[in-house]
Amino acid sequence: MKFNIRGENIQITAALRDYVEKKVGRLTKYFEEPLPADVQVTMQVHRGEGTIEVTIPLNGVIIRAEETHEDMYAAIDLVVEKLERQIRKHKTKLMRKLRVDSNSRAMQRDAQPVAVMMTDQDDEDIDIDIVRTKRFDLKPMDTHEAVMQMDMLGHSFFVFQNSDTNDVNVVYRRNDGRYGLIEPK
Repeated sequence: MKFNIRGENIQITAALRDYVEKKVGRLTKYFEEPLPADVQVTMQVHRGEGTIEVTIPLNGVIIRAEETHEDMYAAIDLVVEKLERQIRKHKTKLMRKLRVDSNSRAMQRDAQPVAVMMTDQDDEDIDIDIVRTKRFDLKPMDTHEAVMQMDMLGHSFFVFQNSDTNDVNVVYRRNDGRYGLIEPK
């Protein structure tokens, strides 16, 4: 694993860097091959509390965890526990999905592909101040995998390409704690 460790309002000492690399480096046991991208680690201190955020980009999935604690070393331990839970959960769901997909492929070998027609919508000129733009590749996935990815990122919504319809969809967390799906007509 390659690490990109940066600090905000904190000096990253050699001991702190070694501790992060040792603890987060233990996660390599969950991967069969080296990670293709750097692990992003951000540490910051605000009002006497240390916060650590770790982002691990995988193929089409981002594992992310954040933890705040009075002691930075304790925050590191807690964030590694969160990451381990997320990775185990993700691997379990992938294995389950692989088993289900292999069974459904065997039953649907004669199925014909379905063509989907996309329509363009007219953009209205509205004076809006865009302060940040994000670009990312849309990975085809089902709604359950999209909800899992949204939860792992800690976001309230997630944009994805639905593998069933090939349309761009959005899943979101509702105020009642359940989930919603937005799909085009």
